Amino acid sequence: MVRILLYLIVKARLLLLVSLLGSLFLLVACDQKPQWQTVTYSGSTMGTTYNIKVIVSPEQQQAALKTQQVVDALLKEFNQSLSTYIKDSEIMTINAAPAQQWLTVSPRFLAVLKLSREVSDLSAGAFDATVMPLVNLWGFGPDWHKDAAPSSAQIEAALQQVDYRAVAINTADTTIKKLKPVTLDFSAIAKGYGVDEVADFLWQQGFHHFMVEIGGELRVHGHNANGTAWRIGVESPVAGGSIKPIQVSEVGVATSGDYRNYFEQDGVRFSHTIDPVSGKPVTHNLASVTVIAESAAKADALATAFSVMGGEATLALAQEEGIAVYIIERTGEGFTTRHSTMFEPYFLN
Repeated sequence: MVRILLYLIVKARLLLLVSLLGSLFLLVACDQKPQWQTVTYSGSTMGTTYNIKVIVSPEQQQAALKTQQVVDALLKEFNQSLSTYIKDSEIMTINAAPAQQWLTVSPRFLAVLKLSREVSDLSAGAFDATVMPLVNLWGFGPDWHKDAAPSSAQIEAALQQVDYRAVAINTADTTIKKLKPVTLDFSAIAKGYGVDEVADFLWQQGFHHFMVEIGGELRVHGHNANGTAWRIGVESPVAGGSIKPIQVSEVGVATSGDYRNYFEQDGVRFSHTIDPVSGKPVTHNLASVTVIAESAAKADALATAFSVMGGEATLALAQEEGIAVYIIERTGEGFTTRHSTMFEPYFLN
């Protein structure tokens, strides 16, 4: 009887030990992270370059490698719709059409136009998709050239062709009508919207950890190959300069600056950032604006609007609307930075 009792006790302890070891194994297995791999591809689009990083499990690698051809086709289709450098693109066809005529547009075109209108209203016209005549007049259009400043009469004539409110939108049947001869140009929002389309495509394919970048505008989702949020740096206006990096996920990020594209005349610096209201390049000390928003397209458009508005107006509007914005301004000694409250969570500790 004693032997039987001892046998039962030993067996119970062995079963308990096996059970505990099994539970420990399951906990360790569940705690182990998959071996994330990075699939990277790049190419040319919209007169610039694109770079994409997709973070995948080993099982997803082959599928991710096959997506580049589809992405290239998607971006080619996107250009055919919104590029002002393609003579028969959708936007150039609309620009060539007479005013006071309802025109059927693609859902993509309508979406970009509506978001442009939203940012225009928010910024009191600092963002204006009809600003092309002024951009061309100042020499910053497709035929970029360093030239003398235009006359007041030339500026006034160009201003008559600039008014974002001169395009009527009928969402019900996807049509628009130019109320007067205006010229649309989505270059200040197109790269961001292209980023969003690629990001949405990747998500639909089952890839939920990626970074998509086109010409500096980007959108990130999920985590990087290390399993942490994506880390990016805000570009410095000074060559070789560095800015404190930020950590982001599930957002779009865009930067607009005037430190590369400008010309000088008689000691006066003329920026490529044109104020659609005055018709002239901006004169404030704002060198760069970085915006974080729910989409790359909105961040792209807002960054352009803020570049026109200047530092004080930008921070005031950002605080009022809850927008994450980081600005770099010129000072007598170099540069200084400021940011809205909404930007603070993105700084690395």
